[in-house]
Amino acid sequence: MALAVTSSSSTAITGSNFSLSSSSSDFKVQKIGSFRLADGHATVNLSQKRSAVKPVNAEPKRNESMIPLAEAIVAPDGSEKEEVEDYEQLVKELESASPLEIMDKALEKFGNDIAIAFSGAEDVALIEYAKLTGRPFRVFSLDTGRLNPETYQFFDEVEKHYGIRIDYMFPDAVEVQALVRSKGLFSFYEDGHQECCRVRKVRPLRRALKGLRAWITGQRKDQSPGTRSEVPVVQVDPVFEGLDGGIGSLVKWNPVANVNGKDIWNFLRAMNVPVNSLHFQGYVSIGCEPCTRPVLPGQHEREGRWWWEDAKAKECGLHKGNLKQDAAAQPNGDAQSGGSATQSDIFNSQSLITLSREGIENLARLENRKEPWLVVLYAPWCPFCQAMEESYVELAEKLAGSGVKVAKFRADGEQKEYAQRELQWGSFPTILFFPRHSSKAIKYASEKRDVDSLMAFINALR
Repeated sequence: MALAVTSSSSTAITGSNFSLSSSSSDFKVQKIGSFRLADGHATVNLSQKRSAVKPVNAEPKRNESMIPLAEAIVAPDGSEKEEVEDYEQLVKELESASPLEIMDKALEKFGNDIAIAFSGAEDVALIEYAKLTGRPFRVFSLDTGRLNPETYQFFDEVEKHYGIRIDYMFPDAVEVQALVRSKGLFSFYEDGHQECCRVRKVRPLRRALKGLRAWITGQRKDQSPGTRSEVPVVQVDPVFEGLDGGIGSLVKWNPVANVNGKDIWNFLRAMNVPVNSLHFQGYVSIGCEPCTRPVLPGQHEREGRWWWEDAKAKECGLHKGNLKQDAAAQPNGDAQSGGSATQSDIFNSQSLITLSREGIENLARLENRKEPWLVVLYAPWCPFCQAMEESYVELAEKLAGSGVKVAKFRADGEQKEYAQRELQWGSFPTILFFPRHSSKAIKYASEKRDVDSLMAFINALR
């Protein structure tokens, strides 16, 4: 399967050295945030010796596996003993390096044995960095069969802009058919997204990586503070295997791990890089169409992914090895065992009522209440609950004495199963309104959790 390998039309290849040139002027580099941007036309003059890499985009025909391509690469001289790299030390050396420097190091070290994993979102920055190094590079993407039309159009635009061929990896048709026949097209809304992601994303990725010795991702620490805050710029992949097989046979590079999303977008604009049109419709983190939606101003970018699940479970399995292993980041979303507190409580106000399990059960059973109730189901470790704390407390103080009771119920730990079964809980936070003359609670469906939006919800029902 031919992977995307490119060098721009202005690239000059001499011997084993690759350099970009379009004029006699030297490549002048400015540092903007964490990025190095070129004035005018770029010339990257790299002093280190380049490994001789045979371009593999000479044959544009797409194959069905990445492995034959990797096998066709000329093996290094067996007389040279390969040194074992100390990647922990390399992480320290690259800690203050720019994404461009990290990308250049990765491409220099692995040549045709490395490829960029492209999701069709702002990680197009990786392709731009690869282009700026002046080295050949390869790109692959996972086509789950359920992407937005805009994402497919963006893939085509990127191929034309960079003059490359993206290698698309597809899920096994038999596995997809078995999943859909047994559970339907939207089972992930009912029993979680992990099974669907395993079939459509994780297994195709595993096949792709078996033909490589390293891969490059667009993971950033700020993408998901609960699960990605410890992503290093380079590591031995702890989950997937590479061409040589076995744990430790694959290296994972994350050139933008230390860059924040704002600087990524500054870079994309400065370099006039094409972007997915969904970004202009409020999408930030982009995945499959049924599992992705726009986010509102102030919401975290991952809140638009798998919004019906725990805030701490917003991972598909592609980067499982980078998930924080502390209790707060466990996949089931429980921050503690048995409901015992491990973090300071939130929503603390004299205007707020704290409901126990017995209290919420009694409230839910009542058919004729003296006054309506607004209750938030929360977990103190949840960043989205923390984000709405100020507005919810302000709302409670505004409603004090108005005839509407405002309360909170901690629904993680041992209470999670009950909340899911009896209180319509799907993710944190869940907000419920209990009317005066009805036992059935009404769930607040919007992601807008400011005071005005919550007040409008209450006024429409009381």
